Amino acid sequence: MTPDAPALTLPEELILLALDPDRGRPVCGARDLAYGTAGAALAELEIQGRIREEGGRIQVVNPLEPADPLLAALLRTLDPPAKGRRRGIRARRWVGEHHRDVQEKYLDSLVERSLLSRRTHRFLGLFPHHRHFPGVPDLAPDALDRFAAAEAAGYPDHRDRVLAALASAIGLAGDLTRLGRNGRTVMKVMRRSEWTAAAVHHNVKQNESGGSWGNGGGESGGCGGGGGD
Repeated sequence: MTPDAPALTLPEELILLALDPDRGRPVCGARDLAYGTAGAALAELEIQGRIREEGGRIQVVNPLEPADPLLAALLRTLDPPAKGRRRGIRARRWVGEHHRDVQEKYLDSLVERSLLSRRTHRFLGLFPHHRHFPGVPDLAPDALDRFAAAEAAGYPDHRDRVLAALASAIGLAGDLTRLGRNGRTVMKVMRRSEWTAAAVHHNVKQNESGGSWGNGGGESGGCGGGGGD
């Protein structure tokens, strides 16, 4: 990114990578991106040393709130450390339960900071539907270039590997890779090794099969992912 551009968290960067700048919609499934945004927020908390995963559950290892108010609010939704007791919500369940709220908060924040612009339409004149377009400055081209550079270098940085894994989890790999099938395969391998991406992908597949958390699966009713994995 350019020196004057604001730093992006993982969920913000994933959103910018996924949005079609002409249509104002994600190139992957809309709900899949919401799952991905929630998983990316968990990944950001892990990178900042606030949480870790144990046995599929999220463990808070540092309850000190991050400076970022969105991440601080999300950290408060997780169980604090408990001495001698195993606690923590399952990662896949947290993603399934919080994806809508997490994505809404991040989209609102990007709009408030003018990094995205929003156009609202009403379906049947009643239900609001938002589209999001590049803001000022438009950070998406820099994010795409950074992703391409990381791919070309073999993803030497852990943050880049997590971002690629999340992209694969929501069906975005085919749209981002410049290496064709090999690029998609590399991202799929990383998806399987990153717990946040695995939790996201579980919800994506549950959504495709029509499951819901109320019935033991992921939330139903969304569109499937695009671009292949």
